[in-house]
Amino acid sequence: MNNNIEHYTEAAELLKVLAHPVRLCMVNGLLEKGECNVSFMQACLKTPQSTVSQHIQKLKASGIIEGRRDGLEIYYRIKDKRVAELLKLLV
Repeated sequence: MNNNIEHYTEAAELLKVLAHPVRLCMVNGLLEKGECNVSFMQACLKTPQSTVSQHIQKLKASGIIEGRRDGLEIYYRIKDKRVAELLKLLV
């Protein structure tokens, strides 16, 4: 049993970031597709671009996703591999 409170704090923070339906959907979509840009996510989610961007910022800040620039577009993908295992259990 791991009694290291930092370990649990990190896990709790990861769960907090994922605890939103739109972010769960975005992360699941990235896991299925590999990577995509904001326009694709916006069309899939039928959500305003500003809303998608706000969720992307939360996911990036927590280290769950990362972006790759290609010209004017940024393509996002999963950075934290623990997320894939977690979503397999949830979705």
